[in-house]
Amino acid sequence: MLGRLAQRRIRAKGLDVASLTFLPEAARLPLLRTGTDPVPELAELRARCPVERLDLPFGFAVHLVTGYDQARTVLADRSSYSNDIRHLFGDAGPGSTADVGGLGFTDPPLHTRLRKLVAPEFTRQRLAGLEPAVEATVAHRLDELAAAGSPADLAELVSWRVPMDVICDLLGLDDADHEAFLRLGTQRFDATGGMSAALGAVSEQKRILLDVVARQRSAPGTGLIGRIIQAEGDAVSDDELAGLVDGIVTGGYETTASSISLGTAVLLRDPAHAALARDGSPADVDRLVEELLRYLSVVQVAFPRFATRDLEVAGCPVREGDAVAVSLSGADRDPAWAGADPDRFDPARTATGSHLAFGHGVHRCVGAELARMELRILFPALFRRFPDLALAVPEEQLRWRELSFVHGVEELPVRF
Repeated sequence: MLGRLAQRRIRAKGLDVASLTFLPEAARLPLLRTGTDPVPELAELRARCPVERLDLPFGFAVHLVTGYDQARTVLADRSSYSNDIRHLFGDAGPGSTADVGGLGFTDPPLHTRLRKLVAPEFTRQRLAGLEPAVEATVAHRLDELAAAGSPADLAELVSWRVPMDVICDLLGLDDADHEAFLRLGTQRFDATGGMSAALGAVSEQKRILLDVVARQRSAPGTGLIGRIIQAEGDAVSDDELAGLVDGIVTGGYETTASSISLGTAVLLRDPAHAALARDGSPADVDRLVEELLRYLSVVQVAFPRFATRDLEVAGCPVREGDAVAVSLSGADRDPAWAGADPDRFDPARTATGSHLAFGHGVHRCVGAELARMELRILFPALFRRFPDLALAVPEEQLRWRELSFVHGVEELPVRF
């Protein structure tokens, strides 16, 4: 946890993230893209210094990490950083705007206790039992794409729907809540209006989930929410459970949806890659998916870390209370580990380690294996069902998100 002295120092500067209606210019760099690629300035920064201090308003310092080795070091360090963000909000405290919940913003021992409630549900062995249901969901949504007729928006009919269907079924959420989650999922990652608009979406979704948890207290469902309530009872509070579910819904929907849309666009660039998705062996599809995850890194920046003591990161001095932001898209394009030509999509790539698309360390995405399974099922099914699939507009004319923590497109018009 961040020391009280550092918290007081930050508050004395008048910093209240919830009131910011714009994203400071210096903080925009890791969120900027040219199509599927990070802007060249990010690679230039990494080549010059893999850890760079960005000075933001109110004298607040953020250290941007763009190098792969440095990113892994920061993400794996449990003792030097806190993920608790409540000190950045003027009304910090339980139940406040800052209490956004989710595993990504909690520290041990609370993080450890909450993660243990859900981690067993997301092991590869447990998820194998979900494969038939995911396959049926994918087939249903591809049927709807076909019924819509060519051209159609694959993002609306498939990319957004499949992961939302899967995660809501897993959690035991009512169909009536799907539309609200679809709307709020994109809003909460949009940084064009600063943090105030995004936090409004976070708060609204949290309120919906508090209602869901309250209903299931009296009548537990058959999904994960109901199972946790039955197993833990009052040992887990409504606020804790709603925050935990909020993180699962958000992490299990928006990131996978963007990976489906952008992954489809990337595979359509080369008929050989589309054919590999359609006709390749399971091992071929595994490699294809892993390279897509590395190449796209749709989650652009990891959850912020705050130094709990004075330290150095790759020779860069970091004071207690300073923020450290890891650019996942920058680290995953680092030639020091990805090899030659890291800006090229190459399913045959052999790297010297694992990509960071799901993060690393104790805060690595708990739903990583679920996302992998959805992508491994969806891409072969998509290209087998529509072997002549093509973009309905040139890729450069797609409506890319301009400033979002999760990169993506507003729509993906395709013809078939």
